[in-house]
Amino acid sequence: MDLFSHEYFMKEALKEAKKAFDKDEVPIGAIIVNNNHIIARAHNLTETLNDVTAHAEMQAFTAATNYLGGKYLVNCILYVTLEPCLMCAGASYWAQISKIVYGATDNKRGFSRIYKDVLHPKTELISGISKNDCSSLLIDFFNKKRQKSKL
Repeated sequence: MDLFSHEYFMKEALKEAKKAFDKDEVPIGAIIVNNNHIIARAHNLTETLNDVTAHAEMQAFTAATNYLGGKYLVNCILYVTLEPCLMCAGASYWAQISKIVYGATDNKRGFSRIYKDVLHPKTELISGISKNDCSSLLIDFFNKKRQKSKL
């Protein structure tokens, strides 16, 4: 695995997803990269913050814009372990992020199932990076939830 490859950065996003898993949050992680440097790390916090908008991507956007000192994320790449939902894809439009790279496809709530044109016209999209690792963590999480509910 090359340093600064999509796989390298997705592994960093997976580290964030594992933090969410350990907090009993849906295990989705995100990082934002600018000039091959990670400028934001985040994971899902909807349960912790009791906030339906506290998705990993939204937390990462806030951290990255604070780091850069402006509201736009031009020349930045979002790496996220699961395809963004419509809300997060819409936020990426307003942030004008240059590229989104995601791992697992979300067949139920992914933005591409609902509204494909929500991304900024200049945003490049790459999918399927470390797809199996990203999917496995989500499957393990929901299997664990189902087993708890049977007890």
